[in-house]
Amino acid sequence: MITHTEQQQRLAKHFPFLQEATADFRHKFYQAITLAHVPQGHTIASEGAECAQLALVINGQVRVYKLGASGREITLYRINDGDSCILTASCIMSHAPFPAIAVAESDIEAIMIPAHFATAWMSESQPWCGFVFGLVSRRLADVISVLDSVAFQRMDVRIASYLADKAQHGSRLNITHHEIATELGSSREVIGRILKEFEKRHWVELGRGQLLIQDLSQLQALANTH
Repeated sequence: MITHTEQQQRLAKHFPFLQEATADFRHKFYQAITLAHVPQGHTIASEGAECAQLALVINGQVRVYKLGASGREITLYRINDGDSCILTASCIMSHAPFPAIAVAESDIEAIMIPAHFATAWMSESQPWCGFVFGLVSRRLADVISVLDSVAFQRMDVRIASYLADKAQHGSRLNITHHEIATELGSSREVIGRILKEFEKRHWVELGRGQLLIQDLSQLQALANTH
């Protein structure tokens, strides 16, 4: 339950659907929710878990991924400020178990909504319904993009695209072969072999737990290969 006006105003800034909703819905919403803090590294949901609550992230980042029988991981999408998890929402609506794994990549502050409220509000509030379907639309595009890259793109193209995207925050990346493999759903050996080839071309310089982008334009050119 959120009763302080300042807290309610803060939440409305993070989640615009509250500004569009009726006063009656906002009252129900603030009465039903609780605030939660999750530490970095905590597993929020495991595959097969019951979805008893829907979390709306106020601050922080959550990674949602699949783990294969071989032990390889692949990232489906990330949840950031003002966002939520469509897999959780889908599981709540269909009464199905969670089909992936969700882990806090940073400290998380979130709103927790009991499942029965999240479901009931779909028919009671158009702004809430619009918020949920907006999540579905955005996240479905993310997942299709992942499937497209896995099914149709060469691994060297995927790595180049990944590094080019990371380079927007600086040319020196603190990242390991294992982390790249985990992100892209590949093996450390495959990643290492391709990065070695990039190094021979003087596109990157490899170090222990680090990677320096030397020729971003070449990486971007390869990333744009279809």
